[in-house]
Amino acid sequence: MANDVIVIGAGIIGAACARALAVAGVAVTVVDRGTTASGTSAACEGNLLVSDKGPGYELQLAQYASSLWDGTVARLREELGRGFPSLEFDRKGGLVVATTAAGARPLLDFAALQRGAGVEARVLDAAEARELEPDLTHSFQAAVFYPEDAQVQPAIATDALMASAQQHGARLLENTPVSGGIRDSSGALVGVQTPQGPLRASRVLIAAGPWSGEVAELLGVALPVRPRRGELLVTSRMPHRIFHKVYDGDYVGAVGSDAGDLQVSSVVESTAAGTVLIGSSRQQKGFDSRLEVEVLGQLAAKALRLFPFLAGAQVMRSYGGFRPFMPDHLPLIGEDPRLPGLWHATGHEGAGIGLSLATAELVRDLMLGTPTRIDAAPFQASRASLLPHLTGVAA
Repeated sequence: MANDVIVIGAGIIGAACARALAVAGVAVTVVDRGTTASGTSAACEGNLLVSDKGPGYELQLAQYASSLWDGTVARLREELGRGFPSLEFDRKGGLVVATTAAGARPLLDFAALQRGAGVEARVLDAAEARELEPDLTHSFQAAVFYPEDAQVQPAIATDALMASAQQHGARLLENTPVSGGIRDSSGALVGVQTPQGPLRASRVLIAAGPWSGEVAELLGVALPVRPRRGELLVTSRMPHRIFHKVYDGDYVGAVGSDAGDLQVSSVVESTAAGTVLIGSSRQQKGFDSRLEVEVLGQLAAKALRLFPFLAGAQVMRSYGGFRPFMPDHLPLIGEDPRLPGLWHATGHEGAGIGLSLATAELVRDLMLGTPTRIDAAPFQASRASLLPHLTGVAA
């Protein structure tokens, strides 16, 4: 049994893992070179989706996570009190539409496959779709409603999970970069080096999102996590005219694509504050954080195809962030067989907010040697689809 764990990364994955372990009685120290939610978790939409995942392991993880959010939000509210900001959790449901005739059949076929895997996916006619979204374009060919889809304010959710972890005894060391690993005489990882001094623990968990590859290299292993850049637009506040998470069916293809060049698909939704979030783009260009006018223009143009009334909206700001991309499109959760003492919880790409709670429970159960609710093997480093991308441990 792990009696103490160092978690590297104070984003939502690290915060959720720290909380799950601390609640279970494990001594946890979280370290981050920045502050809580200062990376990817503050630069995304807060999607909690099952609608964009086809049958398979990631969908199973998403369904597991979906079953945890309502109860976790309620418990966090009780633990942290009314003085803590609202997590803005809203199981609003997702409406996926095909805006072209060519996209209609793939969307309906995809929904049928999902229903076979237990996802609630309701095919709607035009009148039903516009009853849900009165301002939706009339130029769409098919629509599917996913009532299980939800939304949360990602930075606040991360802060809440971290605050709860601390209430249960976790220690948080912000502005504390990891500079290397500490190994015992057998070669096992037993801690990390920081500018403030060494930290020792039975296990070290990398939960550093798109920077996990850099951290892993510092500790002596190669990890094929790459950053995938995404951009978003935010409008000024307006009366609520969009009531669900609405996106074009081509978003599903963009999520699962291996392409490194720019891909833009339309995802539109209102926030509790009255703004409208407009996404999303995907592009592999390293850690280049410069905003590109071309990308923002494409986001706006595609959003207008779904909601023409947005032509009169003012854009208040834009922002972008990096998502941790894995070559086999599955997160990495569990122990690293190459280096005893090293564990991973990373590689969720754009689904990390939604998958965080289930990831944390898998990490907790695996570390404590208790049965997991779903099969954890597909997410571990020993899986066949990932082995070609791994190399041995550095001396």
